[in-house]
Amino acid sequence: MAERLRVLIADDEPMIRVGVRGILASDDGVEVVAEAADGREAVELARAHRPDVALLDIRMPGTDGLTALDEIRAVVPDTAVIMLTTFGQDEYIARALDGGAAGFLLKASDPRELLAGVHAVAGGAACLSPRVARRVISELRAGAGVRGRRAMELTAALSDRERAVLAMMGEGLSNAEIARRLYLVEGTVKSYVSTVLSRLHVRNRVQAAIIAYEAGLVRGGEGT
Repeated sequence: MAERLRVLIADDEPMIRVGVRGILASDDGVEVVAEAADGREAVELARAHRPDVALLDIRMPGTDGLTALDEIRAVVPDTAVIMLTTFGQDEYIARALDGGAAGFLLKASDPRELLAGVHAVAGGAACLSPRVARRVISELRAGAGVRGRRAMELTAALSDRERAVLAMMGEGLSNAEIARRLYLVEGTVKSYVSTVLSRLHVRNRVQAAIIAYEAGLVRGGEGT
């Protein structure tokens, strides 16, 4: 049997934690290893349990989810973080993505979306609620000219293989999916992804995917 994904849940509302735990419990491939009621406890439990994925509520008393995101990314960088919220304000989305979140889901999302998101980020991909994705794409289109030119300058410095990997990251593919498409081993793809992130000067796959979109490497991007 494959090893189960280990997940941390952080939310100040007990009923929300129960609900999220129930959704995750429906998947035999997922195990909830810890629950936190605030951001400070989330950071401590993440350090202790080193989960594959942390689900963080943005609005929590004391240390909020965004601050906890920063600290978890610093102390447990291999833990992928998905932000959960009932809010959809642009400032939360931008801050979460800039902070290195691998995903952003609304609490009103379909349970299947939550499960798919957990598996996606654990596999090295990113996940955005469709409502959040629409906001991000709308923002990209609003300032496409300047950002598009900058994105094309950045991607021009990549090798052909690195651009191919970036384009697939922009499509939302995981490392395993990219490996299958390019006939590479997954470890090689992981190395390419790390190089691409470094050369683009971004912190996570979501930010890299945005650059891929802006540079026209993804169908529907400005450069196509």
